[in-house]
Amino acid sequence: MTATTIPQPVAQEAVRTALSTSARPARPSGLSTSLTFWWRAMLKIKHVPEQLFDVTAFPIMFLLMFTYLFGGALAGSTGAYLQEVLPGILVMTVTWITMYTGLTLNRDIAKGVHDRFRSLPIWRPSTLVGPLLADGVRYTMASAVILGLGLVLGFRPGAGAAGVAAALGLLLVFSFSLSWIWTLVGLLMRSDNAVFAVSNMVMFPLTFVSNVFVAPDTLPSWLEAFVKVNPITILVSAIRGLMHGQPVGGEIGVVFAISAALVAVFGPLTMRVYRNKA
Repeated sequence: MTATTIPQPVAQEAVRTALSTSARPARPSGLSTSLTFWWRAMLKIKHVPEQLFDVTAFPIMFLLMFTYLFGGALAGSTGAYLQEVLPGILVMTVTWITMYTGLTLNRDIAKGVHDRFRSLPIWRPSTLVGPLLADGVRYTMASAVILGLGLVLGFRPGAGAAGVAAALGLLLVFSFSLSWIWTLVGLLMRSDNAVFAVSNMVMFPLTFVSNVFVAPDTLPSWLEAFVKVNPITILVSAIRGLMHGQPVGGEIGVVFAISAALVAVFGPLTMRVYRNKA
């Protein structure tokens, strides 16, 4: 018979030495990892350019269709209607694009990509913040398409380039805050179809029951009351005022307040749900 060999404990330092012959790299900062995930989202756009269809073809279709279908009936001429409807369609298009934040996140979770991200020694919110920043590029592209076509058709902002830049900045701030809602929805829903359905159920009444296409005072009194407190209506009024040089200080303040409230509520709530899914 042979004697049983009793295993001897191995020193932890010896294990570390055997597994690593170089110094551990420094932990990346939150900004660095957020930019990395931003670049990942940009590369997805590069390799799958079809996903830009919603920020190029749809804005063109909406602007042409609504301008030439309703311009003569609602404003007497397409040129006059274009000055009012373009800021509204700009808001409608960009805010609608925000729902794709939740769709992309939900698809990544379904494929198991985020399970891999959780194992990395990184700032955890960067996996959400990076794609949100990348969506800002999509918003800017959609805005550029609408404004470029609008200028060709005859849109002339009274406040010039400065007013347009201020309007776009306000729109990007609101869209970034709104996208936190769809990020939360993307975490909670079981499929991307469910995310799409919930997002449409919210965005349809918000965008169409607003002042995007018609003035609120032309609506029934019970509907006018809802339209006037609709956040999209307030945002459209602010964007129109900034582009045409009209006084809209009150509307701008309300938009900033709504944006801050959305981030303050849905930002922490989204991160809590994200941590609990680990």
